[in-house]
Amino acid sequence: MSAPQAALIDGPNVRLKRCRHGWMLYNVHDMYVGRSFDLYGEFSEMEVQAFSQLIPRGGVALDVGSNIGAHTVPMARMVGDSGMVVAFEPQRVLHQMLCANLALNAVPNVWSFWAGAGPENGTLRVPPLDYNATNNFGGISLSTGAEGETVRILPLDSLVLSACHFIKIDVEGMEREVIAGAQTLIAKWRPLLYVENDRHEKSATLIAALLALDYRLYWHLSPLFHAGNFFGAAENVFGNIISINMLCIPRERNFPVQGLREITAAEQTYVGAPIHTG
Repeated sequence: MSAPQAALIDGPNVRLKRCRHGWMLYNVHDMYVGRSFDLYGEFSEMEVQAFSQLIPRGGVALDVGSNIGAHTVPMARMVGDSGMVVAFEPQRVLHQMLCANLALNAVPNVWSFWAGAGPENGTLRVPPLDYNATNNFGGISLSTGAEGETVRILPLDSLVLSACHFIKIDVEGMEREVIAGAQTLIAKWRPLLYVENDRHEKSATLIAALLALDYRLYWHLSPLFHAGNFFGAAENVFGNIISINMLCIPRERNFPVQGLREITAAEQTYVGAPIHTG
């Protein structure tokens, strides 16, 4: 069933539409996340469908690199009222939209941090951005440079959690640093991990770090276009662009995986179709 494509709010920079997982406020200048919501009423739905098989009802999930909440909102529905989601988003403007989308959908079980995650407490810079011009706002890497807005960095090990069942990490090349700051958490709770791996030059060290934690790794490739999209749009404006992620399962768990290629060595980096970084 498709939803009306008319926007409830249609401003020069933002729109609000009823989408697959609820109301979504998004930036109309965003090349991927915003455009996908605008045309299809969803973003990276194949990832969301995968999460629905990984996140338990009543569970605790972390969304590290939440953007505007494209995954945070459905993750909150998955865990339900008895569960919780902890979300990290370092871009202040995107964090504001994340909070707006949580409020619009009456989501009470998400704790959102305007912060990034890393190996230790500190700060980094969000490069100067013009949110009134076309850009891939989900593809921005933090830096140690002198320019930009300062944002705090927290290790996931600093969180006080009663459990942790699932961690999604999408942080534009800082995935290894996030894992370095989550060693105690991962050792204690052994959560399922879903980690972006689209930076070829960083892939081997990231894979090696996860294998060292005694996880089994599988490529999960998610096309940006979903033929069964919520608005029922047939045109694929993203072509064959994909998001490259890894599903990571503790080796001691008997968790069935079908149809995904296993990664058994650090040098097995992915080379293939055009990549969406974000």
